[in-house]
This record gives sequence, C-alpha cells and structure tokens, in this order.
Amino acid sequence: MADSNVKKWYVVRAVSGQENKVKAYIESEITRLGLEDYVEEVLVPTEKVIQIRNGKKINKERVYFPGYIMIKANIAGEVTHVIKSVTNVIGFLGEVKGGDPVPLRQSEVNRMLGKVDELSVKTDNVVIPFTLGETVKVIDGPFNGFNGSVEKINEEKRKLEVMVKIFGRKTPLELSYMQVEKI
Repeated sequence: MADSNVKKWYVVRAVSGQENKVKAYIESEITRLGLEDYVEEVLVPTEKVIQIRNGKKINKERVYFPGYIMIKANIAGEVTHVIKSVTNVIGFLGEVKGGDPVPLRQSEVNRMLGKVDELSVKTDNVVIPFTLGETVKVIDGPFNGFNGSVEKINEEKRKLEVMVKIFGRKTPLELSYMQVEKI
C-alpha cells in the first residue's frame, strides 16, 4: 500500500466553465468514499476581476486556467479512477494512456500557486503606471512612434488621453495603457 501521506499536485482537465462544479463534485465523492486521507486539496485557481455594470463595481472571480483544476493528492489505488469518473472530468494532464497521471514539478506548482497568491492579494487599487503631464511614446496603432504628454487618465477603462503633435497641431488621442510606453 502506498504511503497516503506523500501528496503531490496534479492537474485535472475538466470541461471549461464547469471547474467549480467539478471541484465540488470531486470533494463530495472523496468524502463519500472516505478517501480524504488521500486528497488534501482541490483548487480552482481564480483571479478577482472588477467589472463595472451600470456604474456599479462588481467583484467577480474568474477562473485563471480555464479547464484546469489542481489537486493535491496521493493518487493511490482508486483515487485516480474516482476522479476520472466524475462528470465533466476529461482526465489528468500529462497522463500516458493506461499510465499513471504525472505530478507537477515543484517549480510549476510554485508558479501556479504563486500566481494564485499574487492574484488573491491584488486589491482594487490598480497601479496606474502613468502620471499626468508625463511624456510617453506611442508604440501601437497609426501613431506608432509619436511622443505625447498624458492629459487624462481613465483608471476604470485603463485608457489615457495623450496629446500628440501631428503636423504641428496638438491632437488628443485616446490610447490604452498597452499602446504607450514611458520614455
């Protein structure tokens, strides 16, 4: 009998959009079958997204890796079979046909969980990388290569109004944060 204390992280592929349902279902199956010793955690990495609807801020959680669920488990005996037989589970990531699922390397786990921690820590105050009056360079769109000064910053839309000199006349352009860079 394998040691039920040695647990590794695995990635289970699920039908996209069903991640939380699958997670709940796996958890209830594990409990129903008394396999809690083998499965330590079932995790759907999510990020908090702020959506603006009718002028109201709504915090939503969005699945960060759609179609993937992380499971920390010792997949001894029937655990693999139980998880694979859950509705909407496609299978384990990296498994060879007929072979055992391949656990994630610790570095991958750290990266994914680090991302999760990072996302859960990220609060509403999105850092605004630009300041009013700052000179920026347009790096995308028809005015690529032009320099201009930041006139307005719209945090919610992540857009800037940049005053650019075109043919000797100052012209305001609305650009996203991604379309400009600091000089």
